[in-house]
This record gives sequence, C-alpha cells and structure tokens, in this order.
Amino acid sequence: MPDLQDLTRKLNTNNGSKIVLLVADGLGGLPLTPDGLTELETAKTPNLDALAKRGTLGSSTPVLPGITPGSGPGHLGLFGYDPLEYQIGRGVLEALGIDFELGPNDVAIRGNFCTIDGNGLITDRRAGRIATEEGERIVAKLAKAIKIPGIEVFVRHVKEYRLVIVLRAEGLGGDVEDTDPQKTGVAPFEPVARSAGSQRTAELLKEFIRQAREVLKDEPKANLLTLRGIDKKPPIPTFEEMYGLKPGAIAVYPMYRGLARLVSMNVLDAGQTLSDQMSRLEQAWKDFDFFFVHFKYTDSTGEDGNFAEKVRRIEELDAAIPRITALKPDVLIVTGDHSTPSKMKSHSWHPVPVLLAAEERCRPDLCDNFGERECLRGGLGQFPAKYLMGFALAHAGRLDKFGA
Repeated sequence: MPDLQDLTRKLNTNNGSKIVLLVADGLGGLPLTPDGLTELETAKTPNLDALAKRGTLGSSTPVLPGITPGSGPGHLGLFGYDPLEYQIGRGVLEALGIDFELGPNDVAIRGNFCTIDGNGLITDRRAGRIATEEGERIVAKLAKAIKIPGIEVFVRHVKEYRLVIVLRAEGLGGDVEDTDPQKTGVAPFEPVARSAGSQRTAELLKEFIRQAREVLKDEPKANLLTLRGIDKKPPIPTFEEMYGLKPGAIAVYPMYRGLARLVSMNVLDAGQTLSDQMSRLEQAWKDFDFFFVHFKYTDSTGEDGNFAEKVRRIEELDAAIPRITALKPDVLIVTGDHSTPSKMKSHSWHPVPVLLAAEERCRPDLCDNFGERECLRGGLGQFPAKYLMGFALAHAGRLDKFGA
C-alpha cells in the first residue's frame, strides 16, 4: 500500500511557494497545579496568538500514543519520516552535526563526560555542564592518548560536556547498548552488544573506556564518560526527492544540524542567537523553498525544571515571529518535536501543540490563542507528526489532486 512519501513524490508540484517550519524544541508542557496553565499558556505571546486566530491549530503525536520520543525520532516525524522505520542513533546525528563525514565502515557514538566518585559511581551525569573551552581541552587530551590497534579512532568535541567518538574498521556493527544508566548513584554500564555482528564493537568500546578512565582520572569534573546512541549511518531518502522542495536548515546545536544533514538539507551558518537565526533566514529567503528553523531553549529549560525560564524563552520566540511573517511565507508552522514539561524535567509522551498559518488556503477554526487546551479543539485535530509535511505541502498548494 503506498505511503504518504510515495504519494507526495507523485503528487508534488513546484508553484514557487515557501514553507517555514519553526520548531521550538520540547514546546509542550504541563500545568504545575491541576487548575493552572502550561508554560505556553502562561507566556505572553501576542504574535503567536494573532497567527492562531487566523490559522489552524492541532496536536501531534511524535511516535505513538504514550511513547516518549527522543529528539531524533521527534524531528524525523516532523520531516515526514516514520520514526519507527528510521531508527537512527544519536551518535550519527552528533557526528553529522559537526560536519564529520561518516563512511560505510564507521560506527558513531555520542559521548557525555560525567563525574564519578572514588567508588566509580556517577555523581553528575553531565560533569557539571563544563564550559565548551574545558570540553575542548579534555577531548584533545583523549584524542591524543587513545590508541586501539587495528582500527582508526576519531574523538571530536561537540559542545560543553558532549563529544563524538567514531570507530572505523571493516565489519563493525552499530548494535550496542548505551552505557549511560540515566541516573546518579550508580556505575556506568558496560558496553553490551545486542547482536553477534556488533560484539567486536562492544569489545572495542570497553577498551576505549578503559583507556579513557586512565586519561581522565585526574580531572576534577570530567573524570569519565558515558556512551549513547551507538550506530552506523543508514540509507535514507533525501528531503528534496520526497517533497520537491529545496530545503535550508537554520539550527545552532550540532545534533539538529546533524538531523537536517541526515536528510540532505542544506545546513546554513546560523550564528549563536535567535536574532542571528532570523538574520540568516532573511538573507537566505530567495535561495530555498523550505526552511527548518530550530530553537533549543524551550527544551533545555524544561529539562532543568525551570517553569519561569521556559515561559521567558517562549516569549523570546514570540518576539521573533514578526521577522518571519514579514517575509510572507505561504505556510508558517510553529510546533515542537516533543513535549518537555518543566514539572517532569524530561521529555514526555504528551501531544505537541501545532500552529499552521497559511493566508491563501487556511481554514480558520474557533481558537483564539496558541496553547495546549486550544490546540486540543483546533481544526487540525490530533494526528501523527509524520503527516505534518502533508498538511504543509497541501496548504502551500504543492500537491496535485490524487486520482481521477
């Protein structure tokens, strides 16, 4: 049975229209009390509310009901890729995000520096969120010291406490369990292969950790590391061949640049601030049909449990909306890749608010502002995130009629 991707390939037409997908990472939230408001509902968002009044609202399910997604599956769904079909390790995304060209013999791993005590138990999973400069110094020390006979080892810094490790040799599998226990007070796990073809990779990673433990033993904070998202780069259709859109990605954090690069978007220099991102959008407006713009801080503030700061970040995002609407996109979608309620300090399974504004083809609903409760009664309904691109293309006039 044809899927949506097959249909969009057959039906898409180039009418010169432009689409902006603005992703406020972890946008969805929860009220702190049963009768309270979520972060999005609390925030003063006059620009988003004005769009909501003339647009259409809804709620998306990133993967399946009740399933809490990581950022990778969350974004792939938004891009129209079924996250259950394309399961991609975070190591691949981090490597691509720092412009590391992964080959067929490469296994990529996301590393997190952590702090362990004298008993080898984790006391801080992120090594006190060490500064980027400190992370660069420690990564350089690791890269120089670690040698494993028979393979090439690449160690690259990403940001703050995060790094990428790439093992290169023929015959390596990427099916290895994470070593991060996701909590403190316990020791990191050993690398364990989930299949026979990845047993050698697991053994190589054990040796990497053994050497790293010795190299890092005198560091006050980053005295060990955990490994996550161990994987090889899979074959995946490009965004442009699926939708007939020339895509540009404007993201600051490496992982989200990696997600864009995975589907062959053109990853643009985005600077460091939201204002920088808006300037880049304005500069590149004539060059692309589709823009993916990523805003991280609605997620990180949610993970920190900082309700007030997440509200402030949403208001910061709202203040940037006029710079987008001034460009007159045919379709502007504002949503998140998942929910990150400050109350939970983590990603969650809750449906994600969606706002779609399209001047020519939008059917306005009865919603007056952009918030979770309004989205639950919006005209888009509640739908799997992988169908969002279908809404975007249709509202942009880029899909021909199906059938006679």
